[in-house]
Amino acid sequence: QVQLVESGGGLVQPGGSLRLSCAASGSIFSINIMRWYRQAPGKERELVARITSADSTYYGDSVKGRFTISRDNAKNTVYLQMNSLKPEDTAVYYCNADIRPIRDINRLLDIWGQGTLVTVSS
Repeated sequence: QVQLVESGGGLVQPGGSLRLSCAASGSIFSINIMRWYRQAPGKERELVARITSADSTYYGDSVKGRFTISRDNAKNTVYLQMNSLKPEDTAVYYCNADIRPIRDINRLLDIWGQGTLVTVSS
C-alpha cells in the first residue's frame, strides 16, 4: 500500500519560516509530479506548488518568492520551505503525488496525505 505522510506543521509568528516534509512509502516504482495544496477555513483547496521528477517547478501567485518546493528522489520525499509567512498562509497543507506502484507500473495512482496544519499568528 502506497501512502504519503506529512510533517512539519505548527504555529509560527508572521514573518517566520516553516519547512514541511512529505514522505512516500510502500511498494513504489516511481513518482511523477509531487504537489502541495492548502485549504483555509471556509475556502476551496488551492494548489500551492508542484515539482516534476525533472525538478521543474510551479508556484501559485500568492506564494511566489516566499515558498520553495524541492524533492529528494532517493528518499521519495518532497519539501516545502515557507518563508516570510503571513496570517493568510494559515491553512491545512496537503501533499499529493502521482505514483506508479511496483505491482502495476502501467497504473498511475493519485495519492493524498492526511494534511498538516500551519497557523501563522502572533
